[in-house]
Amino acid sequence: MTITRTLISLSLLALMAACGGPGDSADVPDAQPAGATSADIGAHVIHFSAQSTDELPPEIAKAYNILRSKNRAMLNISVIRKADKVPVTAVVTVKTVNLTGQLKNVSMRQINEQEAIYYIGETAVANRETLVFDISVIPDGEEQPSNVRFKRQFYTD
Repeated sequence: MTITRTLISLSLLALMAACGGPGDSADVPDAQPAGATSADIGAHVIHFSAQSTDELPPEIAKAYNILRSKNRAMLNISVIRKADKVPVTAVVTVKTVNLTGQLKNVSMRQINEQEAIYYIGETAVANRETLVFDISVIPDGEEQPSNVRFKRQFYTD
């Protein structure tokens, strides 16, 4: 199973598990509307997500040398050519900051898996920390970068 399919499955499981609800004494933050998970950049579509690495199955984390921890976030990016829906290689760079402006180091690495190409990076996170991801992508064959921004809050407790 590819890491992208695993992430989608985990997201669905998390939604189903949340249906039970917390006890009356739980400190539950207000739900925020879900943000976009893809961006149309002309001839390509960028798909992106961020999650805590402890949500990864142990075998997936081991296979991709990812440290599983509730205090680590993983960014996952893929670039798909719209004409034939084929993944393409790209130059992917990311600048990540938290809401206080603290720069978070996220080094992206390319993963090639059968018919999939994606880019992953990791960084440390604190409880309730919101990260803003500024992603720059130059798909193979393109000259100008396309930029995408999204933010995600992490809960570690």
